[in-house]
Amino acid sequence: MNWQKDALEVLKETSRTFYIPISLLPSALKEAVASAYLCMRAIDEIEDHSELENSTKAQLLRSISLSLQTGTGDPTSDRFGADWGDVRSKLPEVTLRVDEWAKLAPDSIAPRIWDATAAMADRMAMWAERNWTIRTVTDLDSYTFSVAGAVGLLLSDLWAWHDNTQTNRMEAIGFGRGLQTVNILRNAREDRSRGVDFFPDGWTTSDMQAYARRNLELADRYTRALPSGPALDFCKIPLVLANGTLKTMALGNEKLTRHDVMELIGQVTRR
Repeated sequence: MNWQKDALEVLKETSRTFYIPISLLPSALKEAVASAYLCMRAIDEIEDHSELENSTKAQLLRSISLSLQTGTGDPTSDRFGADWGDVRSKLPEVTLRVDEWAKLAPDSIAPRIWDATAAMADRMAMWAERNWTIRTVTDLDSYTFSVAGAVGLLLSDLWAWHDNTQTNRMEAIGFGRGLQTVNILRNAREDRSRGVDFFPDGWTTSDMQAYARRNLELADRYTRALPSGPALDFCKIPLVLANGTLKTMALGNEKLTRHDVMELIGQVTRR
């Protein structure tokens, strides 16, 4: 229990948005979703790191992927992570503790989380080597699946593992893609300052907003089809925040205010 509490504290420090829905989940599912989120946040921090060379990012990500593929379920022999070398001091706590997050999930679902994280780390390594070059809509679809659509699929597997909740997997991909596209829009200026542009050639902000809306429509259908229970309670929060962020950006604002965030969360958590 202390380990779970510590994981939730790190989660709270890295993402208040996801801390709230994860903290409300029942115990075993909470451990599984927290494990998945923290593992993926660990590799995401490498992908987005402002000081690491792309070749170093690719090496670290592939090393983590390979380590996760060696998992046997024996906590005394499993070692997940990478040889951090001289970049250790540049990496955040959530990344350096990826071994702990991978072992947080219940044994009956942990291998699925390891597999999803390993696959994502490999794809992130490929995109780092390409400097996240997006030329076409197909490139954008590929990238948003790589780092987010696949997360939607993992969540569907976690719901089914927990209480046999069944979902539409295409809509699950849209759920992940929609949230990721809102992040792309929100971070576009910062990304371009580091030489990365996720917009296909010729696309405007309006085009990317339309892409986000199409995927968030799938996310809406995915969420509306969920039965009452933890999966629905979880999905409502990031979805309402993504829709709210997209609307506020369309009005010319960069992001939701903290008051806006709490108000939207309150709307979907009130009983």
